[in-house]
Amino acid sequence: MKELRFDWGRAERTGVCEAVLAEGKSPEQIRAVIAAARGRGSSLLLTRLSPELGQPLAEEEGTSFDYDACSRSAILDLGLPPPVPCAGLIVTAGTSDLPVAHEARRTLRFHGLDSPILADCGVAGLWRLMEQSEQLGNAHVIIAVAGMEGAIFPVIAGLTHALVIAVPTSIGYGVAEGGKGALSTALATCAPGIVTVNIDNGFGAACAAAKILARRSLPDTIPG
Repeated sequence: MKELRFDWGRAERTGVCEAVLAEGKSPEQIRAVIAAARGRGSSLLLTRLSPELGQPLAEEEGTSFDYDACSRSAILDLGLPPPVPCAGLIVTAGTSDLPVAHEARRTLRFHGLDSPILADCGVAGLWRLMEQSEQLGNAHVIIAVAGMEGAIFPVIAGLTHALVIAVPTSIGYGVAEGGKGALSTALATCAPGIVTVNIDNGFGAACAAAKILARRSLPDTIPG
């Protein structure tokens, strides 16, 4: 039985590259995927790659293999174009949400888009968010990353014309444990213009944002 069947044509078919979810795979399987990508000369994004495996791989693979321990992601760069600034923005409620935010940013970068992160803008100190009003107003898509009660999601949606992609994180305790409180806020809010991805899914939020931002650059035509 063939263990690995990579979808090399996904980017051309859908506009979003297949990424390798490292969690649950053995070191041998991860190395086999990297070898297959190198054999095709194809760049690769790996997510949920633990430091215990990511750091040794970075030493083995050399400078073309960029591992980031904070986001637990790695990029095998075999000729990716430099990312260009885009009308996307990533906002975190707290510093503890940064690993998920960085996963989103690196996923966007893999798809050729450079988006800044505005960190620690939670509503417990609302002035921190209001200080960023100009950047919020210039964004077309905002990835909002928050744990606890997720209050930042409806606040951002109530301040800007941008589509807000809510990413609940598993930061929290008590009734907010595991991200369930933030997820409930994202789904139950009456603030319009919010879509929600799964808990800790920075990758999924970035893929959605990349599709939206890419469509903005295409002609306004309807296939006939």
